[in-house]
Amino acid sequence: MKLEEKRISSERKYNGLVIKVRVDDAQLADGRMTKREVIEHTGGVVIAMEDEDGSFFFVEQYRYAQQKIMLEFPAGKIEPGSTILENAQREIMEETGYEGEDFTFLGEFVPTGGYGQEVDYLYYAKKGKYVGQHLDADENLNVYKYTLDEIIDKIMDNELTDGKTAVLAFKLRERKQRNETAD
Repeated sequence: MKLEEKRISSERKYNGLVIKVRVDDAQLADGRMTKREVIEHTGGVVIAMEDEDGSFFFVEQYRYAQQKIMLEFPAGKIEPGSTILENAQREIMEETGYEGEDFTFLGEFVPTGGYGQEVDYLYYAKKGKYVGQHLDADENLNVYKYTLDEIIDKIMDNELTDGKTAVLAFKLRERKQRNETAD
């Protein structure tokens, strides 16, 4: 059975700083018409940076949309005009104050495929030299370090509920068990 759908027309509903929203008239594979709401987003990078003691850097910050403080791997949206890797290198330094070294791409994560275009690119890196934090003007966060076992426990105990962080943690654990990381 064919599954592809074809965009026939689009109407822009909102242009924001982080997202854009459009409503499409779409044709289903069988020819019927429907409406599709789409959130456009430039995508993001998520970085699991490991310290020499085997622990990973984490950030704790208030997530306004969730109305709570959340614990996450360092991450950020992709800025146009630079590569995905350059965005990962910039974000890890901005949020932790450390340069990352030996970046390894671990795959992609689609947080909300039903209505969003966002794709998050997952990276593993080693801790490099300290150069100082450079947070965005509207960004406040605390930096912590946890072992991979502690991270998995926090996910399993629902202390850590961020999807991109959970996917990267489990992917990282599996790759380490298979000896597939750059360490």
